[in-house]
Amino acid sequence: MSIQQFSSSLLENAVNEFAKLPGIGRKTSLRLVLHLLKQSEHEVEVFGNAFIQLRKEIIYCKECHNISDTEVCRICSNPGRDHETVCVVENIKDVMSIENTQQFRGVYHVLGGIISPMDGIGPSDLEIESLILRVKTGNVKEIILALSTTMEGDTTNFFIFRKLAPFNIKTTTIARGIAIGDELEYADEVTLGRSILNRVEFTNSFK
Repeated sequence: MSIQQFSSSLLENAVNEFAKLPGIGRKTSLRLVLHLLKQSEHEVEVFGNAFIQLRKEIIYCKECHNISDTEVCRICSNPGRDHETVCVVENIKDVMSIENTQQFRGVYHVLGGIISPMDGIGPSDLEIESLILRVKTGNVKEIILALSTTMEGDTTNFFIFRKLAPFNIKTTTIARGIAIGDELEYADEVTLGRSILNRVEFTNSFK
C-alpha cells in the first residue's frame, strides 16, 4: 500500500493519532478527521474535552475496581443490588456485557486481567488479594467466576478457587453455554445471560 501524501502536516498528525486506536486503519482515520473538520469549532472542542475530562477525572471504584466517577461506583452503591453475590470478571468490558443481559443483580469484582505467564502476568498483578479481603471482611455468600473459557481463564479460576477454599463460601462458574476458548465480550446477550442464570458449582465444572 502506498504511503498517503498530505497537503497539511496538521491533517497528517490528526490522522496519525486516530490511527493509533485499536481497529482504526488509516483510511478510517482520515474519514473521521475529515468529518470532524466539517463540524463547528465548538462541537470539536466538546468532542475533545470529553476525552480530556475522562482521562483526568476517571477513577476506579475502591470496592470492585470498575471505572467510576465517584469513590464507590453506581453498582456497588446501589442498595437494590445483591451484595452477597459477587461476580468476578476479567475487565470492565465484561461488566458491561453482563449488565446488558439484565440477568444479574449482584455486584462485581474486576480483576484487571487474567493469569498469563506468557505475557508476564502473575496473580500479584491482579486484584485477587482485594477479592479475598472482600470475602474476609464482607457478607459475601457466593462468588461467581465469570472469566473467559480459555486456558488462562481456567487457570485464574482455579487459582482463585484454591484461595477461597478456607472460607465457607459458595463458588460457582458460568455454565458452558459459552464455548471453550471464547471471551465474554464476544458472547451474545442471550447466551451470556443463560450462562449466568445456569451457573454451576465450580467443582462440577470439571466433570
